[in-house]
Amino acid sequence: MEISNSGIDTVVLSIGATEQFGPYLPMHLDTLIAEQFADTYGKELNAYVLPTIPFNTSEEHANFKGTVTVSPNILTSLLEEIITNLIRQGFKKFVVCTGHGGSYWELAFVKHINYKYPQIILVTANHNNQTAWEEAVNKAGLHGLNEIHGGLLSVCTAMWLCPELVKTGSMGSDIPSENRLYADYLGWDRLTQDGCWGKFQVGIYSHEELAEKGKLFWNTFINKRAEGLKKILDEGYRRKTLV
Repeated sequence: MEISNSGIDTVVLSIGATEQFGPYLPMHLDTLIAEQFADTYGKELNAYVLPTIPFNTSEEHANFKGTVTVSPNILTSLLEEIITNLIRQGFKKFVVCTGHGGSYWELAFVKHINYKYPQIILVTANHNNQTAWEEAVNKAGLHGLNEIHGGLLSVCTAMWLCPELVKTGSMGSDIPSENRLYADYLGWDRLTQDGCWGKFQVGIYSHEELAEKGKLFWNTFINKRAEGLKKILDEGYRRKTLV
C-alpha cells in the first residue's frame, strides 16, 4: 500500500555476483558493492529499490570452486520478466546497475529493452565513469592503482563492507601485460596465480586504514556517478515518450 500511494514511478535494478576474490576475500563482494550503488541511486531518484540479484556472468572465474555463473540469456530474460511485471503496475523509469565488471551484457540489454518497450526508459549510470574513477582513486589515496580484480582496492572494499569475513594475507602477483589479450577468452585460473588480477601486501596499511580507503573510494565513485542521473532519466523519458 505504501508503494501504491507513493507516486513512485522509478525502479532500481541491481545485480551483484558470487565469484572468487583470491584466497582471502568473501565471494559476495560484488553483491555488496551493487547494494551500495542501488541504495545511493534509490535516494537520488526517490525510487523503488529491488533486492540485489547475487548472480552474474562470471565465466572467467567459474573454474574456482564456489563461483556461480549464469548465462547472459538467462540473466537478461530474468531482468526483462521483472521489468514487464513492473510496467504493468505503472512503473515507467528503470535504472540498472551492476557491481561486477564483467557484466558485458548490460549495455546490449539496455539498448534492446528501450527498443522493445517504447513506453518506458531504462538507463545505466555510466555518463561520467572516467571522471568518477579518477576522483575516487585520488580521494582514497590509491594513486597508481593497477588492478582489475582482487588486489588492494578489493581488500579495502571488503575491510569496509564486511571486515568480519576477511582473512588478511598477501595475495596476487604481477600479471604479464599480454595476458589482458586473453582475459575474456580464458578462465583466470590460466592467467593469474591465485585468481587475483592485482596485488595486496600485508603490513603496509592497518585494518582501519584499509577500511577508510574503501569507504572513501566507493562513496566518491558512487556519488559522482549519481550526479546528473535524475536529469538524464527524466529528460530521456520525456524525449522518448514525446508525442
